[in-house]
Amino acid sequence: MRTIGIIAKPLRDALSRVLPPLLDWLKARKLDAICDRETAECVGGLPGLAREEIAARADLLLVLGGDGTLLAAVRALGDRNVPLLPVNLGQLGFLTSVKLDELYPILEQVLAGQHRISERALLEVEVVRDGASIARHRALNDAVLTKTSLARIMDFELHIDGAFVCSYRADGLILATPTGSTAYSLSAGGPVVYPILDAFVITPICPHTLTNRPLVVPDSVKLAVRPAEQEHAVVLTMDGQVREDLRPGDRATLRKAPQKARLVRPPRKTYFEILHSKLKWGER
Repeated sequence: MRTIGIIAKPLRDALSRVLPPLLDWLKARKLDAICDRETAECVGGLPGLAREEIAARADLLLVLGGDGTLLAAVRALGDRNVPLLPVNLGQLGFLTSVKLDELYPILEQVLAGQHRISERALLEVEVVRDGASIARHRALNDAVLTKTSLARIMDFELHIDGAFVCSYRADGLILATPTGSTAYSLSAGGPVVYPILDAFVITPICPHTLTNRPLVVPDSVKLAVRPAEQEHAVVLTMDGQVREDLRPGDRATLRKAPQKARLVRPPRKTYFEILHSKLKWGER
C-alpha cells in the first residue's frame, strides 16, 4: 500500500487532535495521504479532494467518524475493491468498531498484511418507471420504502424472482442486508443476522396484521416491491442517506451487488462482543 485515503466526519475538534499525528505517522512510513474536502476544511492547510476521487486513488480507505460516515464511504468506492478501516469518532459506532487507541496497531497489521477482513454484501437497488431504469444505487445496510404523509398506512406488493409473495399493509417496508439487520430493521422487530450469511431480511414497519412478520430469504433472489396505486407519495431511501421519490406505478428491484464491502476488523474481537458492548445484547 502506498496511498492512504482519509474520509472523515467534519468534527473540527476531534480531527484537529487525531489527524496531524496520523499524517506524521503515515509520512514517517513513506505513505502518501489524501483527504476529502470536509476533512481538509476542518483541519486547514490541507488540499482536499472529492470523496469519489479519494476512493479511486487510495489503496486503503481510512474512515474517521461514525456509522453514517462509513456508509457514505462505501458508496463513494463504487466498483473499487478497496479495504476500509473504520475508526469510531461518533457515538454508537456499531460498524465503526475500531477504537481510536487501536488505530496505529491495526495500521501496522494492515501494512504487514496481517489484518482481518470482513466481507459484507451490498444491495443493488434499481428504480423502474414505465419499463425503464431511472436510478440505480448501492447500500450497505438497507433500502426502505416509506410514506411522506403523516399517519397514513400503505400497501406494498412483494415479488421474489417474479413470483408474488404477499401484500403488506404497513407504515413502510425495510429490505436489509445481514449488516443492516442490526440497524433500522432491528428497531422494527427484525432478527439479528450474522453478517456473513448469504441472506436478505424483509421487515414491515408497524404492519397492520398479526400475520406479517419479518422474512429471511437467500440473497441469490431478486426482490421487487411495488407500492399499490394510491394518492400518497412514497419515498425510497438507501442507507438513510440517498433518496428517490416514487411515482404511482414505479417499482423498486433489489439484488445482491457483484462487489462486496471489505471492512478491516479489530484483532481478536468477535461479532458477539460487539453486540454485547454496543447493543447490550443478552443483558438482563
